[in-house]
Amino acid sequence: MGRGKIEIKRIENANSRQVTFSKRRAGLLKKAQELAILCDAEVAVIIFSNTGKLFEFSSAGMRRTLSRYNKCLDSMETSPVEYKAEKQESKELDVLKDEVARLQMKQLRLLGKDLTGVGLKELQHIEQQLSEGLLAVKEKKEQLLMDQLEQSRLKEQRAMLENETLRKQVEELRGFFPPAERPVPSYREYYPTERKNSRANHGVVSPDPGCEIEKEDSDTTLQLGLSTEIYRKMKEPGRETHSNDSGNQMDFL
Repeated sequence: MGRGKIEIKRIENANSRQVTFSKRRAGLLKKAQELAILCDAEVAVIIFSNTGKLFEFSSAGMRRTLSRYNKCLDSMETSPVEYKAEKQESKELDVLKDEVARLQMKQLRLLGKDLTGVGLKELQHIEQQLSEGLLAVKEKKEQLLMDQLEQSRLKEQRAMLENETLRKQVEELRGFFPPAERPVPSYREYYPTERKNSRANHGVVSPDPGCEIEKEDSDTTLQLGLSTEIYRKMKEPGRETHSNDSGNQMDFL
């Protein structure tokens, strides 16, 4: 005759509850041991009675089993988070790719390329964008030119101020030295005189083409102050020379 089916609920009688706990605890620990041996599994059982007593069984050591359990629990908790993060990153990457493709297409159209399938309204919008961009570029260019012009003007003013300062310094330096009473003649002023005197001292006379004058005759000519042509006439036959009162020679035919 088989056992009757027992209703699974809390046993109200304390003695019966304690007896049932002891029997089923022993049976549970025995089943856990059999499962570990038969199936080569790592089994751990922890039981606390209603009075607070601890009963446990572990086929590989309770600490090792609990450590392994915690690692598995952490991995199970982090895996959904990592999967969710990867999914979010993949979604953001797809959005960025679409944005890059859209910007590239817009750039090509602004350059006048790949206008296939573009409507009139969109073309007008592109034209307006180009006009606004060109106007902004011109304004920027004018601003740069004005800035350069202003910098040049400031440099010119600084240069003028520096020149004025240097001029004042030169005038102040001139004030320290009194002006010379007699200006010193330049080399060109007295060079012809020195050259003439040097020629007279050395008895040099410009030669007359086609004739030669002896040394004593040239000395006489220089002493009398006569030119070479007059001296030649005096030497011609039929001419006589007479001395006047002052000692100068006169030529008579």
